[in-house]
Amino acid sequence: MISRLSSKHLLGIKGLSKEDIELILSTADNFKDVLNRPVKKIPSLRDVTIANLFFENSTRTRLSFELAERRLSADVVNFAASSSSVSKGETLIDTVKNILAMKVDIVVMRHPNPGAAVFLAKHIDSKIINAGDGAHEHPTQALLDAYSIREKFGEVKNKRVVIVGDILHSRVALSNIFCLQKLGAEVMVCGPTTLIPKYISSLNVKVEHNLRKALEWCDIANMLRIQLERQDTKNFPSIREYTMMYGLNMEMLRSLKNKITIMHPGPINRGVEITSEVADSDQSIILNQVENGVAIRMAVLYLLAADTY
Repeated sequence: MISRLSSKHLLGIKGLSKEDIELILSTADNFKDVLNRPVKKIPSLRDVTIANLFFENSTRTRLSFELAERRLSADVVNFAASSSSVSKGETLIDTVKNILAMKVDIVVMRHPNPGAAVFLAKHIDSKIINAGDGAHEHPTQALLDAYSIREKFGEVKNKRVVIVGDILHSRVALSNIFCLQKLGAEVMVCGPTTLIPKYISSLNVKVEHNLRKALEWCDIANMLRIQLERQDTKNFPSIREYTMMYGLNMEMLRSLKNKITIMHPGPINRGVEITSEVADSDQSIILNQVENGVAIRMAVLYLLAADTY
């Protein structure tokens, strides 16, 4: 197995090889062990400075990255666009260059514009980790999802995974499709026609518009929320009608022939895409995903920082 990532940055899953992904997952195994120890902090990134640049609101991803950085003993700088000079018209390049003048080694960035992380990587020398760029990619979410499936089933290969919901506006869906396929899983997407992108046929995934049929097919269902903040037009009559057609409740879950595993990238809109009973059931690994997110982000930070020494 390779011992270093083939890329200087983590801009998306599309740019990673299968070997890169497997290296991240196996490295995360070691950090998962660390997180279960009484003393959870290790000095692996001592003297490495990491800037978290979030130009979009985030709670779970930002906290997960920050916890991963602090567990590795890195120096952490947090930046929120709403309270910065960006609100006064400062450009992305100027903002980052000012931060880099403080001798930052790694930049973790979330930005509303697709391709922002790629753009930044072409203009600065620091390592860039894409923490989500618009409706494009969210690589660490896909990695932690794959890790959670691997932890539950032993491997990802040959597993049937359906991604349900707002595929059109979801960066999680695209990164998951790339990641799962590279690891040998079969992928299906399910949702209203208006929320399935036209390019989906070029990605070699199955498309199903009937939720029951999709759930009967799969081993794992990854339930996405409706991203109303990214929708310019109305893609379905009402939330109530969406829930009737694509919401997963306990009655449907229990009626399936197979006992499937339920995932969700969060935040959950309880009572819309899944009920509280489903989210909290023994078939859900949603909290495992949250825990695994820290281990995966520790692994990515560690591997990218290796070249800074």
